[in-house]
This record gives sequence, C-alpha cells and structure tokens, in this order.
Amino acid sequence: MTAHTGDIPTTVVFDLGNVLIGWDQTGPLADRMSPEQWRDFAAEADFSALNTASDSGVPVAEVVARAAARDPRHGEIVSLYYERFEKSLTGPVEGMAEIVTDLKASGTRLLGLSNWSAETFHHAPQVAPAIAELEDVVVSGREGLIKPDATIFETLLERFDLDASRTVFIDDLPANVEAARSLGLTGLVFDDAPKLRADLRELGLLTE
Repeated sequence: MTAHTGDIPTTVVFDLGNVLIGWDQTGPLADRMSPEQWRDFAAEADFSALNTASDSGVPVAEVVARAAARDPRHGEIVSLYYERFEKSLTGPVEGMAEIVTDLKASGTRLLGLSNWSAETFHHAPQVAPAIAELEDVVVSGREGLIKPDATIFETLLERFDLDASRTVFIDDLPANVEAARSLGLTGLVFDDAPKLRADLRELGLLTE
C-alpha cells in the first residue's frame, strides 16, 4: 500500500495500558492477596492517587514514602507492587499487534501517549513487542504531565509536528479521548480490537 493522501488521517496515537498491553494491578501481589483483598487495600491506601503520582513523574521511592507515612503496612505493599511491577502486565491485548502491523504497512505514522511511570516503562515493550514498533512514545512520568491534561497532548503535537486534524488518538478512558477531541484530534474510545479495526476502516486507514 502507499502512504495516505487527501483527508485520510496520517497519524495514529495509541494509549498503551489496556489498549496495546494488558494491565492488572492485582498481579504483583497475587500470591499474597486475593483480588478482593487488593481492592480493599487499594481503597484504604488510595492506591489510585499513588499510582497517578507515579505516572505524573513522582519517583517511586517518594510514592512508597507517601504510602508509608499513612500506614507502614501500606508502604510495604506499595514497595512490593513496584518491585514486582512486571507481574501487573498481562501480555499483548488480543488483536492489537496485527492492527499495528497493518497500519504500519499502510504508511501510517504510529506514536504512543501513555500515563506510565518513567521507572517501570521499560517493561512495556518487553511484554508487548508491538510497542517497540511505534516511532516513539510520550510517557507521562518522563514529562511530568498526565492525561487528560491538555498540555501533554500539546507536547505530543509539537514534538512530532503533528496536524491535529489528521491525527487519531485511541484510549480506553473516555476522559482522555474527550481531551484529545477538544484539541482537534479524532478520538476513539477503545473497547476491543475488532471494534477498533472497524473504526479505522471507517476513517479510511485500513481496508480490511
């Protein structure tokens, strides 16, 4: 196939977690806590806020210290979570490596934009090799910015000299997709590979 012309988008930007690579936060401590016990802990320790801090660029050591300041046991669990972080990655999302391959073959420019800790990101392409097929990935923890903050999308557009009107952004979280749309990107909420393939066909990016 030849490179895209006309009004067809020229660039596709993927979120990574639960789009190209599966993520299950119960995995690192699965040998010590049931999923229910982890969820109870996560609520008690406000793990969501701790994870967001890490994704925003706060060093893991500081995140662990924040958890420990609230409860020493929380600190121990959060420390173990990051030590075993690779166990939270469940493998490539079914059907997505093929979509990356097909888009790349069509001449589409491929990038990533992910909320991810700079200290754990190296695990991602090892577990889901399709990530290494992307031209580059803007990682929130490296930027000190996090989706859905418009600034991280602006960083993406400026760094890679993208035309927002011809750029497609794919994410499993509607709030992030809405943020992209507000800046003029075409936003697709990811459910699964078959639906995404159909959406990309409708945009003229894939033919089958």
